[in-house]
Amino acid sequence: MTIIALLKRCVYAMRMSAQLIDGKALAASIRQALAAQVAQMNIQPNLAVIIVGDDPASHVYVRNKGRAAEQCGIASTTDSLPASTTQKELLAHIDALNKDAAVHGILVQLPLPKQIDANEIINAIAPEKDVDGFHISNAGKLATGQDSLVACTPQGCLLMIQQQHDSLAGLHAVIIGKSNIVGRPMAQLLLNQGCTVTVCHSKTKDVAAECRRADIIIAAVGRPLMVKADWIKQGATIIDVGINRLDDGSLVGDVDFDSALNVAGAITPVPGGVGPMTIACLMNNTVKAASLS
Repeated sequence: MTIIALLKRCVYAMRMSAQLIDGKALAASIRQALAAQVAQMNIQPNLAVIIVGDDPASHVYVRNKGRAAEQCGIASTTDSLPASTTQKELLAHIDALNKDAAVHGILVQLPLPKQIDANEIINAIAPEKDVDGFHISNAGKLATGQDSLVACTPQGCLLMIQQQHDSLAGLHAVIIGKSNIVGRPMAQLLLNQGCTVTVCHSKTKDVAAECRRADIIIAAVGRPLMVKADWIKQGATIIDVGINRLDDGSLVGDVDFDSALNVAGAITPVPGGVGPMTIACLMNNTVKAASLS
């Protein structure tokens, strides 16, 4: 066997198992850096979380956010409101927090009960306290390349992607899903990094074909195991935002993880990938909001 053939075989063998992008480890390093930053600030960042109703998953997320805040030295309060809360009552609660100078960040946990218009609630939060990054003002600033509070999940995804690439300029990124929470802000962030971006959605004619051309795939559609190995270009970076519970109780992403391992260059696990980074970026937004107050 020639040296070149041997090298090719070694490269192929290395590619047979993708590098795992450890969201937990990266999130821990971000929290540590934020704790050091907070320790040097003249004020303690203060995050106010509002949760409406008794959705178990939402309460788990809120508890996790509270623990992360404590690790970063951020003051955090949680206001639990009954599921019967009206739109008017919730707007009044937000208005009080907007006017409270001691509160730097406001987060309303989604989803909200059906009697409440989520868009109106999000846009009632003062833009400078919108640590979720969903307010129309922050979304507009991101879309026009201005500094803003950026949606936490796309922000975390970008940091993980940047771990894998020295530069994103000229790379082709495919995003599956066009939500205001992930897909659209993710596209803007990648465009700002010089990527060529394709956003796939329910009307896209051939999602698999689009994915096969991608250097980076971000799957954020909520369909378990949708992205198969034969959708993935050899060595591509895969960010799996989906988290889906199967009938047997197990959690899986939108990507068929086991088969993708043999093709991708790097991939996020589910759980342990995007989730921890979302919370870490929420803490980052809270510290940023406090530093600008």
